[in-house]
Amino acid sequence: MDIHHVRYFLAVCETRNFTRAAENCHVTQPALSRAIQQLEDEVGGLLFRRERNLTHLTDLGNLLRPRFQSIVDELSGVRQEASRFLCLEDAHVKVGIMCTIGPRRFTGLLSDFNMRHRGIQLQLVEGVPTKLSELLEAGEIDVAIMASSDQFPERFDVTPLFRERFMLAFPAGHRLCQYDAIPITAIDGEIYLRRVNCEYWDYLSDLCDSFGVKTRVSYSSEREDWIQNMVAGGLGICFIPEYSAVIPGLQVRPVAEPEVTREVCLVTVAGRRFSPAVATFVGAVKSYGWATPHSGIDMRRTSDAHADAPPLPQ
Repeated sequence: MDIHHVRYFLAVCETRNFTRAAENCHVTQPALSRAIQQLEDEVGGLLFRRERNLTHLTDLGNLLRPRFQSIVDELSGVRQEASRFLCLEDAHVKVGIMCTIGPRRFTGLLSDFNMRHRGIQLQLVEGVPTKLSELLEAGEIDVAIMASSDQFPERFDVTPLFRERFMLAFPAGHRLCQYDAIPITAIDGEIYLRRVNCEYWDYLSDLCDSFGVKTRVSYSSEREDWIQNMVAGGLGICFIPEYSAVIPGLQVRPVAEPEVTREVCLVTVAGRRFSPAVATFVGAVKSYGWATPHSGIDMRRTSDAHADAPPLPQ
């Protein structure tokens, strides 16, 4: 059954005249009549009766008219939706974000992207690297922004975006405030509060072991805000990425001797074709000015940064 035949049928229903229907459809009257006859052959019965200048629907025609109209309306809706999608007027992109990546480096990108492409809606999906890799491979997210202490699998295309240092976070008044950059050996004997979702935990633990540094894990949590609040409350210290959003009262210094960094990357599935919206977002991420200097976490001294910070518990 040809969709054009259905449109010709509906045109005759509207005009009740084969000649005017043919004119409206920009075909000849004999061509339209043949199409209607072919449609009648398909459905197995007459759709119209012609009585001189009067053409009217048969009972079968009346029965099928709403169904045929529904088909045309649905097809029109599909075309309009596809057009909006392809023209980036009503498109969606699912972006996986590793849960330890702070928003500080991405606010500018997201703001700029929204201004340029208001028809594209971004949905941010948070997760650890293993989960994001599974979602990416399964097609449940379109792209991922994450880091890994190991090599990414070969099935992924990886574009490095920026590097960030690991910092040590501690409460106001802590002995580590004396350092501008903290040697890894200086944390020997400290109580450590573990961020469970930190993808560098094993790497950092091995690093401490290699320098003979011993810490005692007192608390662990998936919640970054809980860990930060416990550190600020004097319950211990923790490693934290440089561009994390930190709560007031938290003191941070870069790790030194050795410096520890991670590379945040844009990750996609190799060979997978992008929709126009995904291709637009990937292009925006790759062309963004990641190399522009960013201040990272405010590392001012306790005396001038948090003069009003509450005292540590006795």
